[in-house]
Amino acid sequence: MESRERAQDLMFQSFDKVLKLPAEFVAVPDAVGRVTAHAIPARLSSPNFHAAAMDGIAVKASLTFGASETAPVALTIDTDAVAVNTGQVLPSGTDAVIMIEDVHQPDGSTWEIHSPATPWQHVRKVGEDIVATELLFPSGHLITPYCIGALISGGIFEVPVYRKPRVLIIPTGNEVVDWRDQPDIDPQPGQVLESNASVLAALIRQWGGKVFAHPIVADDPDQIREVVSQGVEQDVDMVLTIGGSSAGSKDLTKRVFEVLGEVLVHGITMMPGKPLVISRIDDKPVFGIPGYQVSAILAFEQFVGPLIHGMLGLKAVSRQTVKALPSRKIPSKLGLEEFLRVRLGVVNDRMVATPLPRGAGNITTITEADGVVRIPANAEGVNDDDVIEVELLRPLATIEDTVVVVGSHDNSLDLLADLMARRGQGRLSSSNVGSMGGLMALKKGVSHVAGAHLLDTATGVYNRAYIDRFLSDLPVKQVNLVCRDQGLIVPKGNPRNIRGLEDIQGGKLRFLNRQQGSGTRILLDYRLDQLGLEPNTIEGYANEEFTHMAVAVAVLTGAADTGLGIYAAAKALELDFIPVVTEQYDLIIPEAYFHWNQMQNLLNTIRSDAFKTGVAALGGYHTEKTGQIMGSY
Repeated sequence: MESRERAQDLMFQSFDKVLKLPAEFVAVPDAVGRVTAHAIPARLSSPNFHAAAMDGIAVKASLTFGASETAPVALTIDTDAVAVNTGQVLPSGTDAVIMIEDVHQPDGSTWEIHSPATPWQHVRKVGEDIVATELLFPSGHLITPYCIGALISGGIFEVPVYRKPRVLIIPTGNEVVDWRDQPDIDPQPGQVLESNASVLAALIRQWGGKVFAHPIVADDPDQIREVVSQGVEQDVDMVLTIGGSSAGSKDLTKRVFEVLGEVLVHGITMMPGKPLVISRIDDKPVFGIPGYQVSAILAFEQFVGPLIHGMLGLKAVSRQTVKALPSRKIPSKLGLEEFLRVRLGVVNDRMVATPLPRGAGNITTITEADGVVRIPANAEGVNDDDVIEVELLRPLATIEDTVVVVGSHDNSLDLLADLMARRGQGRLSSSNVGSMGGLMALKKGVSHVAGAHLLDTATGVYNRAYIDRFLSDLPVKQVNLVCRDQGLIVPKGNPRNIRGLEDIQGGKLRFLNRQQGSGTRILLDYRLDQLGLEPNTIEGYANEEFTHMAVAVAVLTGAADTGLGIYAAAKALELDFIPVVTEQYDLIIPEAYFHWNQMQNLLNTIRSDAFKTGVAALGGYHTEKTGQIMGSY
């Protein structure tokens, strides 16, 4: 494998002959976003006549000299002075304009002025803005909407720009299906909806290229070789294949490229994006893009996009960066430069970065990310007290208005985030680390709110004992979000005839647990103790997931027979549910943030009828206490 920097250098060196495409002329209104291929001089001056810059009278300045309050000068209308409006041609023989506010009219034949005019006062002279033949824009200039006015004013109605790079996309794979052929398709196990081609096409257009799409090609080396060979022979500047770039038995890209041309790079020391293949076939760049979605996007942004910009004569794009503090220690694999997706928020006047899941195939780790942290290949991660640099994927102002919630997972948080966004009342970002993780995030000062449902088994009271124990030095308010039904999630129809927690012992059922420190895990252990059940008698007790929806998905797919979770998760996937207990889910909010405008927006949204109605529709929720302050500590 090559390092990212070495691979980029090798790519640009190998394709230096194709980095500048030929020019074409386009109409000025259609040229926004294009790059000038030649210098563009003005054909006309602007303005091309002396023009009045004010409403008033046009005069020859020398006729006004000596005018004052005590010795006004009278000007004969239409002889010594002519009425003009802003933008009109300055009459012949005049060289100044006096504002109408400074003109007095003692009779119908003369105007009187009380102060002299200076030559060219309130006049736009010929060429004040643009002089014919002067340079409007140099070669390599990115045309913006502002440029349109200058070009047309200078008498330029079409401009020479670099031709858009033409990029052919060839998706491959036996498992991928084209959703456009079957809009109502329900993929079968082993089938994957082809989305990378659409994502890459949009990125190509965003970076300034033109897209040509090929239908999906099966995992057959002869078919792939024929399609790639034909593609290179077409009038395109670049070819991208999707999938099959790794090293498995079905990964055919490298072998095909070796037959048709030269493989420059196979494998980059970056994660995601490692399996990228860069080759040269008939002097054209041909890329083997990884099949995982995030890998495909990052490979494009680090290699294909910059090459498109190079062909257009543009410089590399650099995103805005900020300094941030990690919400926790982040390990990373030595030898690979990791592009870690993170959520961001400002807590205690510090930017805080919370890592998202790392899966290269999890597209939501990009869509939900506020920024990307690059962890160098020679580092084994970052410590929680390291200051890290984050490339922003969203505007900074949006991030600064974000309410950061860390703690236990609950489906109603998604509803809350949506309602706040729809009302234009800020943004909510939630991370699922369990109830205890939420309290620890508050203690460390890396979140605004903790979501918790921690049962005190001695008193039956939720959260208070844990607040007293772990947040004794942090004044907080405990606000109820919802009460919710917890129980066993089971397949539709309950084929194993599960009746309660008593049935999960003995190794007959595959159970899926929640992570240690989560309120659900504490509830489970409490109920097991009440029933006299030993954890070691439960198959799968040590297997953990971080969200209720993940437990529900495991049951739906048959990976587990049952797991403890909320009714809303079971209902969302049309699974059956066996109630165990109704519990209290609260938001723990430090006093320091309670009166913050964004926090008040959050609380007002929680107390709204829209939130309560939406929560009721999810199923298994109770809102009698929703929005109430349960205590201040």
